Amino acid sequence: MDSYRQIEHLIYRYAELIDAGDLSRMADLFSHAQLLGPDGKLVASGSEEFLNVQSRAVNINPNTGNPQTKHITTNVIIEVDDIANQATARSYFTVLQASDGFALQPIIAGRYLDKFERVNGRWRFHQRQSIPDLIGDLSQHLLFDITDAKA
Repeated sequence: MDSYRQIEHLIYRYAELIDAGDLSRMADLFSHAQLLGPDGKLVASGSEEFLNVQSRAVNINPNTGNPQTKHITTNVIIEVDDIANQATARSYFTVLQASDGFALQPIIAGRYLDKFERVNGRWRFHQRQSIPDLIGDLSQHLLFDITDAKA
C-alpha cells in the first residue's frame, strides 16, 4: 500500500473506531500524537490523554455500546513528503446521529488538519486539529454543553 493510501486508512480508521464506541483503540491511533483544539492549543498528547478527553466527552449509549453516530470524512487532501517521512492532510467531517427519540440528523460538521510521520516504514498520526464549522444538536453525542466549553 502506498503512502497516500496508508494515511487515508488512518483517517478513515478513526471514524470507524469512534462510531463503534471503541475509544481505547481509537486513542491508540494517537499514541505518538498531539490533539489540538479549534484554537490550535494543545488538548491532549498521547493515547492516555486522548482517551481521557474522549471518555469525558463522548456519550456512549449503554444499550448499543456506541455513540450511535456515523462520522463521514470527505474532501481528503493528502500531501506526502516521502524524503522527510512527513505528510499533512486536510479533510471535512460531518457527523450524523440517530437514537430513540432523536431523528437522524447531522449534528456537527467541520475540518480536520492532520500531520503524520513515518517511523520504521509505518505512517502514524503526529498531530490532529479538529475545527467545527457548523454545530447542530450535540445533546445526544457529548457529555457536556459545547457552548460552555467555548466560554
